[in-house]
Amino acid sequence: MDFAGAYTWPYIRFLLEGFMLTLQVAGVAILLSFIVGIILGTIRYTKFPVISQIVAVVVDTIRNLPLFLIILVSYLILPQFGINMSVFWAAVFGLTIFEGCMIAEILRGGLNSIDKGQIEAARSSGLSYFQTLRLITLPQALRRMVPPLLSQTISLLKDTSLAVAISLPELMNHVRIVGGQNPDFYLPMIVFAAMLYFIVNYSLSLFARRLETRVDA
Repeated sequence: MDFAGAYTWPYIRFLLEGFMLTLQVAGVAILLSFIVGIILGTIRYTKFPVISQIVAVVVDTIRNLPLFLIILVSYLILPQFGINMSVFWAAVFGLTIFEGCMIAEILRGGLNSIDKGQIEAARSSGLSYFQTLRLITLPQALRRMVPPLLSQTISLLKDTSLAVAISLPELMNHVRIVGGQNPDFYLPMIVFAAMLYFIVNYSLSLFARRLETRVDA
């Protein structure tokens, strides 16, 4: 172990560059997974004939597959069907599909938690089914789902490390590169990477707790 040699600016900068890419992948995947999750979760909740059943099968199947496998499929298998993506977008695609299905279940649970009496009152007052969903059910459900959605965001940020399998030049990939140059640097690099993950994730955790307290209040 050589902490003094590892913690020089060139190596620290190299890891920070990797971490910036980690944050970029996570940011894009979070945005897209929220869109995918809201669409899929709403379709499951509304119980459209046939479509809801198909979405339910897809969501349950993906949720029960390893994210690692989905990332590999995105990068290695999809090109065989003519869908070619860069390493960055393959990682984003895999994370989006997996996390989008997780968010879809969070959304469905949030929608189901709304008091049925409110829905019946809205319908009896003349609102259509979709007006009730848009104006009454969905806004309340989203408010209740803020804490679990933030927790899922934290999980997504940590899951970006799995993209090292397809050589995405993110944080853990850079840790591996530096450690490969000098095995004595492995532990210092891992410690530094852990600190970066901890700072960001712990900050998000504190934010999630504050929001949860406000929601419960």
